[in-house]
Amino acid sequence: MRDNLNRTLIQRGGWVLLGSALFVGALPTFAQSSADPNKILRYVFPVAETGFDPAGTQDLYSAHVHNSIFEGLYTYDYLASPLKLVPRTAVALPDVSQDGLTYTFKIQKGIYFAKDAAFKGKARELTAEDYVYSYKRLLDPALRSPNSWLFDGKFLGMDKVLEQAKKTGKFNYDLPVTGLSAPDRYTLVIKLIQPDQNFPMLLAHQPAGAVAREVIEYYRDQSGFAMKNPVGTGPYVLAKWVPGSRIILKANPDFRGFIWDFKASSPEDQKIVNVMKGKKMPQIGVIDIQVMEEEQSRWLSFSKNETDLFVLGGDLTAQAIENGQLKPELVKKGVQLSRIADPSIDYHYWNMQNPVVGGLSKEKIALRRAMAMAYSADNQIKILSKGDAKKLQYPIPYGVVGYDPNYRSSIPYSPKAANLLLDRYHYKVGADGWRTLPNGKPLVIEMTIGNTARSQQGAEFWKRTLDGIKIKMTTNAMPFAEGIKAEKQCKTMFKASAWIADYPDADNFMQLFYGKNIHATNNGCMKIPEYDRLYEQTQKMRPSPERDALYRKMARIMEVYMPVQMESTRYRNALAQPKVIGFKKHPIIPSEWMYFDLKK
Repeated sequence: MRDNLNRTLIQRGGWVLLGSALFVGALPTFAQSSADPNKILRYVFPVAETGFDPAGTQDLYSAHVHNSIFEGLYTYDYLASPLKLVPRTAVALPDVSQDGLTYTFKIQKGIYFAKDAAFKGKARELTAEDYVYSYKRLLDPALRSPNSWLFDGKFLGMDKVLEQAKKTGKFNYDLPVTGLSAPDRYTLVIKLIQPDQNFPMLLAHQPAGAVAREVIEYYRDQSGFAMKNPVGTGPYVLAKWVPGSRIILKANPDFRGFIWDFKASSPEDQKIVNVMKGKKMPQIGVIDIQVMEEEQSRWLSFSKNETDLFVLGGDLTAQAIENGQLKPELVKKGVQLSRIADPSIDYHYWNMQNPVVGGLSKEKIALRRAMAMAYSADNQIKILSKGDAKKLQYPIPYGVVGYDPNYRSSIPYSPKAANLLLDRYHYKVGADGWRTLPNGKPLVIEMTIGNTARSQQGAEFWKRTLDGIKIKMTTNAMPFAEGIKAEKQCKTMFKASAWIADYPDADNFMQLFYGKNIHATNNGCMKIPEYDRLYEQTQKMRPSPERDALYRKMARIMEVYMPVQMESTRYRNALAQPKVIGFKKHPIIPSEWMYFDLKK
C-alpha cells in the first residue's frame, strides 16, 4: 500500500496528514499483467482464514487476501521509515478544509474491477460511488460488521439513515448522506462530525477497500456477506479456496501494474532497492497458501524447501534465531531473515471496577503498584519470550507516530520495595503466610488466562512473581473468545492483553485507556477523569511536540494510578528461502506479495 512521487497533502489551515507520494496506481499502467505464472510463492498460515468480505472479517489472515484483492484509497510506502501514508487508488492525498471537517478525494481514472459474472460481461470501472457504498456497508446495522468502528459516529448525517434503518429494519443504501457523497464519477467528498487527524489512515485499513455493489448483491449469503466470491481491483484474484486448508491467488491479468521505485530508509533497504528498482510489478504470478496450524509442520515444510516464506511464531523462533540473529546453519543455506519490532504492546491490566484490585483509593493504588514493582519485564522477555521481544517503557510502541525513545517508566523493578509498600498500606501477612486485605479478609488475585500452554506459562511466571511478595494468586482458564467477552463486560480481575496498530499513530494506543471506550477497547475498564480530559484534548490536535507532551502526561497519570503494566513489544520474524528477492516485512501491510520477486 505505498509508493513514490513527492506530492504533498493540500493543507488548509493547521491540519497535516502523514506522508506524501503517489502509490502504484498513479504510475504508468500496462495493458497486461507483468506477473509470471511460473513464479509461484508458497506461503503458510498458522491459523485458518475466516472469509473474504472486507465487511465481514477482522482476522489477520483473511486480511492477507483482502489486501491482495481489494484496494482502499490509501496505503503505506513499502520501505519508508517512519511509516508514510501514500495514495493507492486516489490521485493524491486529500484536500482538507481549514476546519478539518471536509475531505475531498480524487479517484484515478481507468481502474477496473476484475472480470466477473456479476458485471454481465461488461468492463466495470472503479468510481467514487463504490467507496460511498463500501463505507455505508460497514455501518449497515443488519450486517453487524466487526469493522464498523472505522466509521462509527464520523459521517455527518449518517445518524438519520441509521435511525430510519432501525425503524424499517432495512438499511437504505440509496438514501443520501450529507457527509458521504460522490458529486461526480471520480470525486469523493466526506464531511466529518468532528475533526479526526487519523481519518486518512483509517482509509488505508483493509476493511475500507472498495467492493462493487453488483458483486455483493449477486453473491451475498443469508447474512449479507459475500465471503466466497471476492472481486476487487487489486493485483490478485481468488482462483481456489478450500476453507481452512488452501488458498490460491493468481495475478489479475487486467491489473494496471506499477514500476518498483521505492526509496531506501536503511543500508539493508538499499540492497532491496538495488535488485528491485525499475521492475514492472507484480512479478509473482501465483500465491499458493496452505494452512498449517502445527508449528513443527510449518518448520518441516520450510526446512524441506516446500515453503518459500513464513512468519515465525511460538517456539519456532528459538529454532531459527539466537540473540536476535539467524542461526549460522540457516545463514549457510542462504535463508533470509526479516526482523521488525511490531507496532504493538503487550501489557497486563487490573480491572478498575473490581472490588479487590480496582478503584482510585491509596490502598488499591498501592496494591497494583506493588504487583507492578515485583514484575520483571526483562525476565519475562528472557524466559517466556526467549529474547524475542523488546522491553516497553511507554504505552506508545516503537515505529508509531508519537513514540518517545527517551521516555522511562517511573515504576522500578524492586520486590523489596513492593513488600515495604504493601506493609505500609496494611496488607499484612497472615498466619498462613499470605497477605490479607487491609480489613483482614483474604487477599486472592484471580488471573484470567487462555487454554494454551503459553498462557499457562505466563500465569506461572506471574504466580512466582506474586509469591515473592506473599500475594496468593489463582487462575481462571477459559477459551480465548470467552476471555474477550468477559473483559468487555468488566468481569475479569487481572489479565494479559495485547494490541497491534490498526493505524500507526499514538491515538490507536492511547484510546485503549479512555473512559468512554469501556466495553469496547478499554479492557481494564479504567476511567480516570484527568486522563480522559487530556485524551479528548489530543483528539483536536495534529501530530506535534505539543500533542506528544500531553501523551507523556497521560502516561505518567497511568503510572500514578497503575491500572496497567506495560511489558514489551514483540518482534516479528519472517524467514524466506534464497529464491525470494526484495522481501521486507512491513509493520502494517499484512501481505507484501506485490512488492517483491522470486528467482526462477
